[in-house]
Amino acid sequence: MSNDEMRSWNEKIIEEFRANAGSVEQFGGKGLVLLHHKGAKSGSTYVSPLAGFAQGDDEWLIVASNAGRDTHPAWYYNLQANPETELEVPGDDDVQTVRVTARVAGDDERDGLFEGIVAKSPQFGEYQTGTSRRIPVVVLARA
Repeated sequence: MSNDEMRSWNEKIIEEFRANAGSVEQFGGKGLVLLHHKGAKSGSTYVSPLAGFAQGDDEWLIVASNAGRDTHPAWYYNLQANPETELEVPGDDDVQTVRVTARVAGDDERDGLFEGIVAKSPQFGEYQTGTSRRIPVVVLARA
């Protein structure tokens, strides 16, 4: 998929997410979040739809899987440079925007979190076996 095709696909996902209180049919309902992030080098702002795993009301997990590619996704580097950001999350009747601070889970913490994520979404385990890099888990805590 070209960059333009990916942008167009993401725009459709974002539009459906916002129009349906965070529900996106293609992804089985309310399993996504919209991550806002600022380019580490460019300073440009971006929104990326990602699988999100709520941990109560104040924390979410996202996985820097990049679909099993051998490089981290750009948003991962952007969050390292600019960890204070916003996250759009599904709500009962509308999408909620939450201020969050991002941090990469440490090795021991990551293992437990990743195991729980794989139990819910086995494709992340497949992504890990398809790459030599250790796929990071990012914790987004309400600011």
